[in-house]
Amino acid sequence: MAGVVAPPLCTWLVAACLSAACGDAGKEKQLRRHGGAMFGSSRRGRAPGARCRGARSGGIPMAIALHPERGAVESKKPDIKQRRVVVTGMGVVTPLGHDPDEFYNNLLQGVSGISEIEAFDCSKYPTRIAGEIKSFSTDGWVAPKLAKRMDKFMLYLITAGKKALENGGITEEVMNELDKSRCGVLVGSAMGGMKIFSDAIEALRVSYKKMNPFCVPFATTNMGSAILAMDLGWMGPNYSISTACATSNFCILNAANHIRRGETDVMLCGGSDAPIIPIGLGGFVACRALSQRNNDPAKASRPWDVDRDGFVMGEGAGVLLLEELEHAKQRGAQIYAEFLGGSFTCDAYHMTEPHPEGRGVILCIENALADAGVAKEDINYLRVNSTKSMTGHLLGAAGGIEAVAAIQAIRTGWVHPNINLDNPEKNVDVSILVGSQKERCDVKVALSNSFGFGGHNSSVLFAPFK
Repeated sequence: MAGVVAPPLCTWLVAACLSAACGDAGKEKQLRRHGGAMFGSSRRGRAPGARCRGARSGGIPMAIALHPERGAVESKKPDIKQRRVVVTGMGVVTPLGHDPDEFYNNLLQGVSGISEIEAFDCSKYPTRIAGEIKSFSTDGWVAPKLAKRMDKFMLYLITAGKKALENGGITEEVMNELDKSRCGVLVGSAMGGMKIFSDAIEALRVSYKKMNPFCVPFATTNMGSAILAMDLGWMGPNYSISTACATSNFCILNAANHIRRGETDVMLCGGSDAPIIPIGLGGFVACRALSQRNNDPAKASRPWDVDRDGFVMGEGAGVLLLEELEHAKQRGAQIYAEFLGGSFTCDAYHMTEPHPEGRGVILCIENALADAGVAKEDINYLRVNSTKSMTGHLLGAAGGIEAVAAIQAIRTGWVHPNINLDNPEKNVDVSILVGSQKERCDVKVALSNSFGFGGHNSSVLFAPFK
C-alpha cells in the first residue's frame, strides 16, 4: 500500500514518537544549529581524501599495504543472497507478561500495562505512572549471586535471552551440538545500568570505599550481552549498540547481517531497558516529555491521539533468536517468520525533533525495502507506535517487543488494536490504523520502524516463511 511510505505519513510517524509536551519543550530551541552543524565543524591535518603511503620507524621507511589483493578478497566474499535468516525463538519481559503468547494475547485484548509506580516514592513528581513490571523473578534464569548484583536491565536481558532460547527449542542437548564460535549475542540498551550508576554516586558522597566494586562493569550497556554470552559459552560476535529508542532494531539488523554475511549461524538480538527509577523518571520529567494523566493511567498512553500529553515510560526486554535457514532446518526448528532486511539512516537535523519533511525516515524505509527486495505495495502491516498504547515506551527495548508483536501477527493472523485512539490527529490516515478492537490480517510483509533521539532511524522487515 503506497500510503505506508508516503512523505506526509512518514513525517507524522516520527512525530508520533515524541509527545506533544516534548514538542513544546523543543520550541525553546536551547540548542541552535550553526553553519549546518549543531556544534560547528573544522578540518585539520591532511587534506580530505589524502592517504598516508608510508611510515617511518627508526628512520627506516616502512611500506604499508593499504589494500590486500582484491581478487583474493572477492573470492572469499560469501554470497549473502544464499543465506536466508529466520526467526526461531522469541523472549520477552514486559508489563503485559513474560511469555510471547501471554504478551501478545494481552495486546489482542487491549489490556493496559500502565499503572501507578510502586518501585519508589514518586509522590513529589508530576508524573507518577509508568509501564512498570510488578512481578518478575530470575529464578532458574540467572545465578542468585549475580542476580543480587546486576542492574535490572541486565536481568531483563539475560532472562529474555534465555527464554528466547527455550522458545526456540535450544535444549541442553542442542546447545551441546552448536558450534559456539558461530553463535553470537547482540542485545543493546538505551540507558544501561542507570540504577547501578545512581547508587554508586550516592555511595561516593560518603566515600569511594562504599562504592560497589561492580558499579563500572555492571553500569555499561555492553555487559548484558557479555554476561549472557559467558553463560552460554557463545564465542561469536558479542557487543551492544545504543541508539536511543532505535536500539533494538539496530541490534536486530546487525545481528541478521552477521548471519547473512556468513560470519555466524545463530544470533540472540534485541534490546533491554530499566529506566523506571528516580533519575530516569526525573530526567524525562525535566524535559517535559511525560504524560501527567496520573488519575487515569490506562488512558495515559495515546499514540496518534490529539489529546495526548506526553509519552509513558515502560521497562522490559525483547529478544529474538535468529538463525541461518539451513541451520534451523537441520535441527528441526520451528520457524516463526523470515527476516527480509532493513536499514538505518540519520536525520542529521536535531537531537530530539524529527526532520519536518521526514527525509531521514523516508530514506530509511526506501533503503530497507531495497535491501529486502520488497515493493512498498507488498507491505500490509506497519509497526511503529501502537504497542506503546498498552506497554508504554520501553526506550531501547521498544523495537524488540514490537518485533515480537509483528512476528506474532504473522503467526496468528491477528493484529492488535490501538487503545486510547479516540480523537486522531487530522494528518493521520486512520484507514491504515487498527481501531479499538483486534483485526484479522493475512500479513504479507511486516515493517517495524523505530526512531530515536539523535535522529536515529531504523526499519526492519519480516514476512511469513515460505
